[in-house]
Amino acid sequence: MAVELRLFERIESGKSLFAVERISLMYNALTSVLIFILYPEMDHPGTMLLERLGIVLLTFLLIGLHQSFPCRMTAFVRMVVQISLLAYWYPDTYEFNRIFSNLDHVFAAAEQAVFHCQPAVEFSEHCPSEWFSEPFNMGYFFYYPMMLIVTVWYFVFRFKWFEKICFVLVVSFFIYYLFYIFVPVAGPQFYFPVIGMDNVSSGIFPPIGDYFNHHAFLLPGPGYEHGFFYNLVEASQQVGERPTAAFPSSHVAISTIVMIMAWRVSHKLAYCLLPFYLLLCCATVYIQAHYLIDSIVGFVSSFFVYVLATKMYNRWFASRAFVTK
Repeated sequence: MAVELRLFERIESGKSLFAVERISLMYNALTSVLIFILYPEMDHPGTMLLERLGIVLLTFLLIGLHQSFPCRMTAFVRMVVQISLLAYWYPDTYEFNRIFSNLDHVFAAAEQAVFHCQPAVEFSEHCPSEWFSEPFNMGYFFYYPMMLIVTVWYFVFRFKWFEKICFVLVVSFFIYYLFYIFVPVAGPQFYFPVIGMDNVSSGIFPPIGDYFNHHAFLLPGPGYEHGFFYNLVEASQQVGERPTAAFPSSHVAISTIVMIMAWRVSHKLAYCLLPFYLLLCCATVYIQAHYLIDSIVGFVSSFFVYVLATKMYNRWFASRAFVTK
């Protein structure tokens, strides 16, 4: 009963738009302008603009719902919807960068120069068994559950910070998504099958131009093919993965930001999530979703992105946070 009362506790935010909604609408508008600029070269720009209009209408529909029932639960729905829309905005980056020349040959060559091999290939080849494959795939699959757990934890135990962490999380994604739009890197799982493993073994990484503008097929990844988590990752990738967003690794970057958030609210929570976080970071290379340099840069950049997103919230929105009644 106590939890139910808290869910429907009245709140006042002092604004019609939450911080996360404002930044989402800004990203929506920015990418809409980009669609108009690149309209002749894009695959289905009209549909993309209609989808963006639908997202705007959904946002204001939820605002109306919350204004009719201004409580924690409707605030939670508004926030979670914006976070869930990230699943739309991620493959959306491919619709932009597919028209540019692919840069995987640059990053694969840099990987070879730094490590004198391709760690993504070596890792999976030296550790093919179920005892490596399943834990790593479990960690990779835990990416979104980690975000959900930390978000719900703040909602239940630190509600006054709930809007802030949702904003920081979504802004962090958008910063990386904007980068991905203009830096088209698909990652080993897409690039290596195109150039052939003989070239990879020989350290030859030819440019492929706009190949991924017309080809987005993803071959099964390495690992134990009969594993439960292996098949979960494969199924999710076949549905939502695109040849985009490899550099830097948003999986490593965002999960690092989520770990920072977890540590700030509960050290016990952070310790519980730590094994999944470490497995996830390793999995990005093991399943060949990323070059090792993608993951390293993802980790390093996450701290700068977290600070930037936090400063944005503190400067623009902190004075209008939730007030419970």
